[in-house]
Amino acid sequence: MTAHAPTADAHAHAEHHDLGFVRTYLFSTDHKMIGRQFLFMSLFMMIIGGGLALMIRWQLAWPETQIPLTRWIPEPMMYDGFMPPEFYNAAVTMHATIMVFFVVMPLLVGCFGNFLIPLMIGAGDMAFPLLNMLSFWVSVPAGIMMVGSFWVEGGAAAAGWTGYAPLSTVPEYTGVGMGQNLWALSLIVLGASSLMGAVNYITTIINMRAPGMTWFRMPLVVWSLFITAILLLLALPVLTAGLGLMLFDRMAGTSFFLPAGGGEPLLWQHIFWFFGHPEVYIMILPAMGIASEIMPVFARKPIFGYHAMVFSIISIAFLSWIVWGHHMFQSGMNFTLGTSFMITTMVIAVPSAIKTFNWLGTLWGGNIHFKVPMLWALGFISTFVVGGLSGIYMANTPIDIFIHDTYFIVAHIHYVLFGGSIFAMFGAVTFWFPKMFGRMMNPTMGQIHFWGTFIFYNIGFFPMHIIGVGGHMRRIYNPTQYEFLEPMQWWNVFITRGVLIMGAFQLVFAINLFYSLYFGKKADRNPWQSNTLEWECPSPPGHGNFETPVTVHRGPYEYSSPEVEEDFLPQTRDLSGATGGSH
Repeated sequence: MTAHAPTADAHAHAEHHDLGFVRTYLFSTDHKMIGRQFLFMSLFMMIIGGGLALMIRWQLAWPETQIPLTRWIPEPMMYDGFMPPEFYNAAVTMHATIMVFFVVMPLLVGCFGNFLIPLMIGAGDMAFPLLNMLSFWVSVPAGIMMVGSFWVEGGAAAAGWTGYAPLSTVPEYTGVGMGQNLWALSLIVLGASSLMGAVNYITTIINMRAPGMTWFRMPLVVWSLFITAILLLLALPVLTAGLGLMLFDRMAGTSFFLPAGGGEPLLWQHIFWFFGHPEVYIMILPAMGIASEIMPVFARKPIFGYHAMVFSIISIAFLSWIVWGHHMFQSGMNFTLGTSFMITTMVIAVPSAIKTFNWLGTLWGGNIHFKVPMLWALGFISTFVVGGLSGIYMANTPIDIFIHDTYFIVAHIHYVLFGGSIFAMFGAVTFWFPKMFGRMMNPTMGQIHFWGTFIFYNIGFFPMHIIGVGGHMRRIYNPTQYEFLEPMQWWNVFITRGVLIMGAFQLVFAINLFYSLYFGKKADRNPWQSNTLEWECPSPPGHGNFETPVTVHRGPYEYSSPEVEEDFLPQTRDLSGATGGSH
């Protein structure tokens, strides 16, 4: 490390940044505080999205439940089910929308992108601190609009999270329709927030890397966030344009998606999925980067095939633009076009498989420590593989036509995004909690949370493959109304019980998180004995992050000898043997 002792000017500079409560905790321009803000906002939205999921599962398991709604409705009345059908459609729509746009994206991209990128590349802050602050505060009204739509006349959006036309574009189909309008407006505003963050991430990584931090010395999590930011920058304007056309159809009398006026409903599907499939990798690439960062630390050896991992991330990003049509095999597309989408969808499995085999290569021969972050990383890999393999089935057009819009699809997306993205998020919170807050999370509670979540997650979601193959449709209100589904109804009860117990285990995480914030064990500078730059900082880092200027002499995966664990060295260690001074 190129080290210089702090001077009186440096101390004066630090005192200059001793800001009041509002500038420190609310309208902060410090990337670390903004990352924490995204964390807590996303966890709050997870409570709402997860609560809606539990309500949906209860309705499917016990659809004949009758609850008198005397507390909320002046005239007492009974519904035939746990909730009215109109609210069920809204709950399904809002659960998916909230979890995708207000939980997974802000957690993996907003929280850890903000917190980690400057620390891991040796920068003092983001390239545009004010724009960074705006990226968070613009997302807040988007969340308020989305959640507040439950209380407007006609209720929340109920056209599904994909917003297919003409259901989403004709107000008569979705009640009065103000909720659907707010849904579209909320996503437009949230898109602006994400674009601000993407511009910041790209500029910071290109221009603000520490001396010696070459492209192929960057940690894999930074690579994944860099590629994710490029996907955001290119994909979000497409969705924003489609949402604008939807609002024109709903409010201005146009017919972009309405056949009666010469429009084309399939145009919305093309717009949405042209955004939607890069969006899948926007949500999974940061999770892959996080797993790639955690596993070498607890295997005590370098990541296997670093360059192959980088190029697989780039390949996934490129291929994600040419596979969107596999969501539309049922739409009557030309057979040749469908075949091309089928082939590209199968090809995109190759770079994902490369990453999976490289993770296994990292574990092979390692001195594995089963700490809580490592458990979540291993859980991520195992569930992601299950979701990826089911995706191969759906890439095949004849099979996809059979299982389209069944619970097989629901199982697939949850294995990729819950077992994938959310598992990685739990691992990331546990791993970087000492650096974010200066304290350690309780490992015993972490173990309880992991095993309870992992076991009951699989109990809850794996049987969805079985009922999906059996023909169980998604987005239905009462399965018992379909005679051919009656023999499978016990599976719905089994699944719901598993999901309810899994939901209860999330209370363990919440207790652990807030208890550790105040009473957790004080963290050392590098409690996990990791070797990336963020662990060179104090826990938590102060203003400017690094106490002395940083010069990078090696990548986190570059080693000079076969003695792996002994050679697991910081990036600032000079392998030539020189110590101190300017290298």
